[in-house]
Amino acid sequence: MQDEQGGNGVMRRQAHAINRRRFMQGLAAAGMSAGVGARLIGAAGAQTASPMASPGASPVAYDGPVGTLSIDRAAYNTALRDHFAFEEPGATGGTFIYASTADIATLNPILSSDSYSSMIIGLVMEQLVATSPLDGSWVPALADSWEIAADGVTYTFHLHEGVTWHDGEPFSADDVIFTFDAVMNPDSLSPRTGEVSSVLASYRAIDEHTVELVAKAPVATFLDKTVGEFAILPKHIWEQVPVGEMGSDPGSTGSDPARVIGTGPFTFGEWVQADHVAVARNPSYWDAANTPVSIDEFVYRVVGDAGTAQQSLVTGESDAMTLSASAAVSLQKSNPEITQTDYDTFGFTFFAGNQDPAKSDLFLDREVRQALMYGLDRDLFIETVLQGYGTRADGTQPVPSPAYDPSRVNTIYTYDPDKARSLLAEAGWVAGDGGTVAKNGKDLSFECQYPDNNPAYEQLMAYMQEAWKEIGVEMTPVLTPFQTLIENAMGGNFEMVILGSSWGVDPDQSEMFASSSLPPNGFNFFHWHNDRYDELIPLQNRELDVAKRIDMIIEQSNLVNDDAAVGMLAFSRSIVGAGERVHNYFPNAYSEQGIWSVPFVWLAGE
Repeated sequence: MQDEQGGNGVMRRQAHAINRRRFMQGLAAAGMSAGVGARLIGAAGAQTASPMASPGASPVAYDGPVGTLSIDRAAYNTALRDHFAFEEPGATGGTFIYASTADIATLNPILSSDSYSSMIIGLVMEQLVATSPLDGSWVPALADSWEIAADGVTYTFHLHEGVTWHDGEPFSADDVIFTFDAVMNPDSLSPRTGEVSSVLASYRAIDEHTVELVAKAPVATFLDKTVGEFAILPKHIWEQVPVGEMGSDPGSTGSDPARVIGTGPFTFGEWVQADHVAVARNPSYWDAANTPVSIDEFVYRVVGDAGTAQQSLVTGESDAMTLSASAAVSLQKSNPEITQTDYDTFGFTFFAGNQDPAKSDLFLDREVRQALMYGLDRDLFIETVLQGYGTRADGTQPVPSPAYDPSRVNTIYTYDPDKARSLLAEAGWVAGDGGTVAKNGKDLSFECQYPDNNPAYEQLMAYMQEAWKEIGVEMTPVLTPFQTLIENAMGGNFEMVILGSSWGVDPDQSEMFASSSLPPNGFNFFHWHNDRYDELIPLQNRELDVAKRIDMIIEQSNLVNDDAAVGMLAFSRSIVGAGERVHNYFPNAYSEQGIWSVPFVWLAGE
């Protein structure tokens, strides 16, 4: 973020509203939880190792009240400058290298479904609106402003004049319409088509610099599900390509750099698969006056594993990466010159018992689910397994969420094994000769599948097994390949699973908890049902008054938490490390891998 535009195009959405594509992406990236190093988030540019303040204090301003303009670009950028202590560059030039263990998948913004691809796309291409790293709200990007008409469904976007594509062609409303046409085409390969079409009734260009979108009905997350979903494609590059063939086009694979054209502060250089992706400073960036990019090049470097990536950070071969908790502790002692920044994320770790009566009857009683929560010392889990990098999950809304308010959480599951035993007894589970509680001759004994994508799960499962044994519950941990575990969960082939995932900025969690969100159309794979929760879904989705909507969402969150629909263990913190020469790099929960601030980075010693 910056004055005027200032690189807003790289402040891409951090998945504002949860949906199938984003939730699966969160599962794949989260591992133990986003804060335990499995998700690669970015690099720190702070000059001290002190943690950033939690971003959760700033309320999200969603789409804005009906009949009013969006946030003013100048006001937004003033707030940005006031919040982030940008240094004046002490040097120019050089290559900023970010280390990751995963390659990107595409360079096409309407086709991408992973955060790694979004990093590169977000530097080269721009959206109409961008995600504010101040609070996650939508702010101006290629659109200077927008307003919502009194009908609550008509959105008018005013495009910035004078924007040019990297090849010198002018950007206009035609490009916006072409991009929406490509997404909405029946032959589209975009994972966003379903979500966009679910809310968008029509769209048109009013003139060269004005675009109108009309929603099917008032919906609080309309921007999230339309202009916040993808960057704009250049019509003159893509109009001759059949929509169904876009995935293999050289503009998507990078094999023809001349076809990877955007409007952003960086131009595409090359993509050597399984090795690196390089982008270079755009000398003709349309908003260079407000975003004077200092570095010559940004390189996304693909390394073999987290240990190799960490070693490259120590040796200076790489400039930044996300750290696991154990790596962070180790580097604090061995390499204090590496700056570490940690911050709250939307990530969480949870367990889920199968409540489908056709598959299991062990977790049908609310008292059993509650007892399992009371039987765990989650503070101890955070202190030991997460080494302090997490927050006890009181309720379902993570710390940066606009609906996070522990004072409004009805039920706090503090560690209380006596209460756990009492709840089990209340549900008819009584201790047998072997110490395991039983009901109708059946022991409360089950397997819990856990993924193989993070060694910290071993510690967690050992603790949970012992803690539940103390209240008469027998749990057997089963190490399961991650993809197999996901298939088992979505297919209902489990008694209990434990996973990490991540929400988006928008606090609607119905994709996981609605009765209609059963697989394959949602993530209620544990089969929880609550009539009142379902009743509130359309009400809060249509509510454009932010405060009223938050009230309804908090009510929904309490319904989930009171019923212990799932066992929310911890909200995660992420840790990023950066070498001494990195300045002006600010990762937080609202930016994919801290990529928004790359245009402001400068490298000492260049």
